[in-house]
Amino acid sequence: MKILITGVAGFIGSHTAERLKKMGHTVVGIDNFSSYYDVSLKRKTAFELQSNSIELIEADLKVEETYHSLATDFDYVFHFAAQPGISESVGFDEYLENNVVATQKLTEFMITKSRGLKLFVNIATSSIYGKEAFYNEDKVPQPASNYGVSKLAAEQLVLFKAREEKLKACSFRLFSVFGPRERPDKLYPKLIEAALTGKAFTLFEGSEKHLRSFTYIEDIVDGIVSVIGNEASVNKQIINLGTEEESTTQQGIDCVEKLTGKKIEIITVPKRAGDQLRTHAVIEKAKALLNYNPSTTLEEGIKKHIEWYLTSL
Repeated sequence: MKILITGVAGFIGSHTAERLKKMGHTVVGIDNFSSYYDVSLKRKTAFELQSNSIELIEADLKVEETYHSLATDFDYVFHFAAQPGISESVGFDEYLENNVVATQKLTEFMITKSRGLKLFVNIATSSIYGKEAFYNEDKVPQPASNYGVSKLAAEQLVLFKAREEKLKACSFRLFSVFGPRERPDKLYPKLIEAALTGKAFTLFEGSEKHLRSFTYIEDIVDGIVSVIGNEASVNKQIINLGTEEESTTQQGIDCVEKLTGKKIEIITVPKRAGDQLRTHAVIEKAKALLNYNPSTTLEEGIKKHIEWYLTSL
């Protein structure tokens, strides 16, 4: 199969690309190398992907010229590319352009130009649910950030095309993914760096009590790639992916300290608007449709993350 992965130089996209390549597929990736975080990290990832015979196109999905030379014979599209995070430094227009407009252009290209597309897989987020995300997929969304709002809009745009029978599509809502290559501004990269370098860790007030379905990257990829061959059953579906194991941020801190043998210096700062208070992945649909069974514990995942961090220095 020939597969297109958008946002391929990012965290989850890169791991999915590697898995699909290992499964024997032809993988083409596209990324605009956004400066939202250190571009050199994505360049390093891109080099690793290219070394693994994964073709990489540097282009922006919201720019019309991108589609002039894009191939039309993809069997699957996995759409990871997005403006991430809930940073106050990112304006609504950036979320709109990168998450909604780009998705619209990509879906229209696939509808009008694609030859034989089997499935368009949209990658969404538990942030769509709102400040608390412990529901099944039928819950009415109440996003509490521009990021969540724009990802909901993108998801519904894709599923609207599926409901109109213009293409087959599904959308995965991912829960608190962590592991190697995760964005450096996220919880575990910051905790691991703080523990191993002595750098202070900044904790948003009250967030040590936040509950999360911290899900190791390989468990997420297991669910994502399992759609291949299951197009009929997942078409038009929203599907949660994540672990059913809940942990507090404090438990994550304690686990990093335990595994590194280091005490982390913590500096508490005011609460951040839009932060989720609790996420808990309800995955009955994923189990039924895809035989999904995430199995990596928080400690096992953090241990692997630390090992990767040490080898990447």
